[in-house]
Amino acid sequence: MDRREFVKTSGSLLAAAAVNKSAFAKKAPAEAPQANGRTILPMNRNWRYHPSVVAGGHEVGFDDSSFTEVIVPHTNIALPWHAFDDKDYEFISLYRRHFKVPESAQGKRVFVDFEGAMTASTVWINGTKVGEYKGGYTPFSFELTPHLNANGDNVLAVDLDSTERADIPPFGYQIDYMTFGGIYREVTLRIVPQTFIENIFARPANVMSGAPSLDVDCFLSTAEGTHEPLILEATLLDTDREIAHATQKLPKLAPSADVVKHTVSMSNLSGIKRWDLDTPNLYTVRVRLLRGATVVDEDTRRTGFREATFTDHGFQLNGRIIKLRGLDRHQTFPFVGQAMPARVQRRDAYILRKELHCNIVRTSHYPQSRHFLDACDEYGLLVLEEIPGWQHIGDKSWQDVSVDNVHRMITRDWNHPSIILWGVRINESRDDHDFYTRTNAMAHSLDTTRQTGGIRNFQESEFLEDVFTVNDFGWPLKAPNHSRYLNTEFVGHTYPVKQFDDDERHREHTLRHARIHDQLASNPQYAGGIGWCAFDYNTHDDFGAGDRICYHGVADIFREPKPAAGFYKSQCDPSEEIVLEPAFHWASSDEAVGFHIAMVCSNCDQLKLYVKNDGVWQYVMDAEPDRKQFPHLKYAPYTIDINTNHHEAKWGDLRIDGYIAGKQVISKSYSGRGVDQKFVLLADDTELNADGADTTRVVFRVTDEYGAIRPYANDPIILTLDGPVSMIGDNPFALVGGRGAVWIRAKQQAGTVTLTAKHPRLGTQKVTIKVNEAPSETI
Repeated sequence: MDRREFVKTSGSLLAAAAVNKSAFAKKAPAEAPQANGRTILPMNRNWRYHPSVVAGGHEVGFDDSSFTEVIVPHTNIALPWHAFDDKDYEFISLYRRHFKVPESAQGKRVFVDFEGAMTASTVWINGTKVGEYKGGYTPFSFELTPHLNANGDNVLAVDLDSTERADIPPFGYQIDYMTFGGIYREVTLRIVPQTFIENIFARPANVMSGAPSLDVDCFLSTAEGTHEPLILEATLLDTDREIAHATQKLPKLAPSADVVKHTVSMSNLSGIKRWDLDTPNLYTVRVRLLRGATVVDEDTRRTGFREATFTDHGFQLNGRIIKLRGLDRHQTFPFVGQAMPARVQRRDAYILRKELHCNIVRTSHYPQSRHFLDACDEYGLLVLEEIPGWQHIGDKSWQDVSVDNVHRMITRDWNHPSIILWGVRINESRDDHDFYTRTNAMAHSLDTTRQTGGIRNFQESEFLEDVFTVNDFGWPLKAPNHSRYLNTEFVGHTYPVKQFDDDERHREHTLRHARIHDQLASNPQYAGGIGWCAFDYNTHDDFGAGDRICYHGVADIFREPKPAAGFYKSQCDPSEEIVLEPAFHWASSDEAVGFHIAMVCSNCDQLKLYVKNDGVWQYVMDAEPDRKQFPHLKYAPYTIDINTNHHEAKWGDLRIDGYIAGKQVISKSYSGRGVDQKFVLLADDTELNADGADTTRVVFRVTDEYGAIRPYANDPIILTLDGPVSMIGDNPFALVGGRGAVWIRAKQQAGTVTLTAKHPRLGTQKVTIKVNEAPSETI
């Protein structure tokens, strides 16, 4: 494989210049614990930022003391959560980072690795331009070795173009989402030996047999020849316990611009636990490059043993047919766009798998944070990952970048067991035989273990992939026209809903999601469906509701659920969670004809409804799942006409009791008084790390006396923050649909934080968060 091609595999763009052999300074900064052969040093703190490119700003001696000190992940400008102009973030900015080269770099190669910067990054080291990378969603690297100053200050500078450049996917026409700006994912300095492990692909095989095997592809880079044979050693670990290991003796290696693949295989593995939705067992693969007993280099990857394939009778995981039920996700957040750290990215996976009980997510419409994907691995959430794009296909050079995106996406993420399908078409684009032949060929050449899909919005599309993946917003859905068929968007933009919309609209929103999944359950050739979408998101002025928001989510932009989220939540087995989620807020005249249809999403067998009159709960009726409207769902929603034959019940508080096998298992109550009673403050986490980036969400809610949201509460909440953190969000915060949220971001000091929130009538609430010491960055 030609090195210029393989650099895409690891996200590295390696300079062709010779390696600098000069000795490095004796006095060096303290280093992080060093893995054998390599040192990985975070470079997320101590950046200097200016919102424009400044003359001389790439030079070591440039005075950047007036620049703003920032920490990565960083957004190039803080924004309101809605009603702002996307041009506000479309500019070219300058980032600078001073560092000293550690002593361990002597005689080694030094790379800077960027996980994501939006959108085009021109990188300089000590005044020398080392290259430009075009793309905001895939990783890239540059070799710094020839240009480093061993005895003093080094300056890494980035001119970051955050405009919508027509030469870079997804741009060139319209897109229905915002891309924001900034170095919004992490940065590291990677110090490796002259011969090093560039990438690892762990490929489990024969998973369903009693003796699975593991092929470990090890990609080696050799800048200098080796004078003696080396040994590759691969070890499979269950936490710290060794399961198996194997070695392969390598010949003497000549200097080469190519990256060479060597495969180490382990067979007849015993006691392997499969990765599955409910038991997402993970293993670590450690690869060592040895010279005798000396470790030249070492690296690790996580993997899982599972067999996943789309068939003509649905999606099959480990020999079991699973109907896919999930949501599409944008990775953007209020106020900071995409610049959220690991904890917040992971929280989205938790919400989708543990709170909404989805079994699949689609990374619409681009590769997303590795932290999100790591959490999908850990929680058992399947993933359809796709390349950047939205409807538009550009010219040949644009397409070249897109094919490169396929390469980078797959070779970054091919070890994630959660990923079951590579999306290799531009979302909802026209057919382009030559272009999509290239993207499919690239995917298949890199990964023979997964199938490809391509998201289109018309069934007549040419089918070049392994799975026909299609957005179908109609009702009823079109019948499958291919044997392997997956619906990847529905509802969404056809029925946007805000938190404060009336009950009638929320009921219809919930019904539309339920109807689609009922139809999907009716035919095994439907592999399942991924609804549009999980969370509301920012968009351009020619889409959305006119305030730069698409209200397409089953949860709002603050990740607070709408009633439709209750449908997804209710489709889990009661052993996982007993669910009772009404799609209404219990108001007698919140609809044009008055309230009389109560829709409830539940996995209970039966419901009993009561109304409180004069302090006494009065039985109203029993209710059964609506099998007439939803004959194919295992847990059909309830649609209850509360007026039928029950006119004698006066309006009052409502209680719903849920029963399974004749036993009451859950109860929820709702006030009929129409009075805001409680103010609630909830933090996702009680501890943060003092690394300057760690962040958690704090939610505000106004409820009735039973804890049910009051959706028309819009009061201003005044916030006071005490402790070593900063706030991401509005202050005061005007509630939206009775709720809202801000995020709390740790500074670089340990301590105790108190957030005090004052409601104008319902008093004050507080949350306390402990900020723990975090290791300092060493360069």
